[in-house]
Amino acid sequence: MEILKFTKAHHDYRERLVSFLAKEVVPLIDQCEATHITPRSMWQAMGKNGFLCPWLEEKYGGQGLDFLYSVIVWEEMTKIHFTGLAAGLHSDVVVPYIHSFAGEAQKRAYLPGCASGEIITAVAMTEPCAGSDVAAMETTAVTHGDEIVINGSKTFISNGINCDLVVLAARNPDITDRHKGISLYLVEDKTPGFSKGTPFEKMGWASQDTTELFFSDCKIPVSHRLGNEGDGFPMLMQKLQQERIVCATGAMFAARTMLDHTLDFCRTRTQAGKALSKHQSVQFALVEMQTEVEILKTFAHTLIRDHMEGHQIIKETSMAKYKMTQMSKEIASRCLDIMGSEAALESHDLPRMFRDTRVTSIFAGTNEIMKSIIAKTLGL
Repeated sequence: MEILKFTKAHHDYRERLVSFLAKEVVPLIDQCEATHITPRSMWQAMGKNGFLCPWLEEKYGGQGLDFLYSVIVWEEMTKIHFTGLAAGLHSDVVVPYIHSFAGEAQKRAYLPGCASGEIITAVAMTEPCAGSDVAAMETTAVTHGDEIVINGSKTFISNGINCDLVVLAARNPDITDRHKGISLYLVEDKTPGFSKGTPFEKMGWASQDTTELFFSDCKIPVSHRLGNEGDGFPMLMQKLQQERIVCATGAMFAARTMLDHTLDFCRTRTQAGKALSKHQSVQFALVEMQTEVEILKTFAHTLIRDHMEGHQIIKETSMAKYKMTQMSKEIASRCLDIMGSEAALESHDLPRMFRDTRVTSIFAGTNEIMKSIIAKTLGL
């Protein structure tokens, strides 16, 4: 049964994207992995060819396409095993905050650049002492006349080096309620008092410019607050549903890609005079993994459909984020076991995918947080 209805226009878009990635991105992946940064020119090429924020209305520089075009981008980016160009984060996690909550002047100032790749975005929630517990953040934002003064730091910020615009979560220190004191702000790169750290050396996502952000008496206009003061926490909760769909679906795509590599490997490698795929123990392992992937693909497609229809599916997206990232880690490990020493060489795709998939159970809310959310929905 086909849950998501992909049209010829969707398929044509996918073909253009596949061709673009093969020509413009894949040849540079090893360089990006080595230098721990993705060139801005790659972002701009993505935007120029219509692969960033395809859902944005034409009046803001987008194409007015449906959410499935974003799903296509996530899937094809996963197939080339490249995390440095975090298009899903930019297009479908960060930019929606601006689109939904910014004033019209800010939308017209920033959204066209987001679609063209001239403006790269990041979202800054996590702090050294406040990870998954967003309400525990300590970065402050104090209003003085027509300015807001920001002090504090954020960590593990994806797109942190390249970002031109940050959606920042900070609190009013005079409001004691942990949730009501949080607001969201737009902070431009080069704003006095805003500085960036150096890219972290990570076990995976090597080409992703993850870093710390620092704010020291950083002054921005009051107009750069998204919505009213104190609206930040509900805004974050509203957008976390889509963020977790991006994360969960990406993990499912990664699991399927790793499994496809393993299937091809087992069909062509021999042991004891016959292909690995003809050994019953290998067959059973591959069948078990394929079954898991197909079941979770159906779940993911159902969630995408329901999300597109505007349903509140907090419990289901939390389940998907937990289960799909866990499955991705397990399949990465099992595929490596089946393929053996050859797949452990750095010249093979699997080691990078093995490392890259590990963090997915941690970001976008740890899987333990997902379980806590699910428990609450069950009345536990």
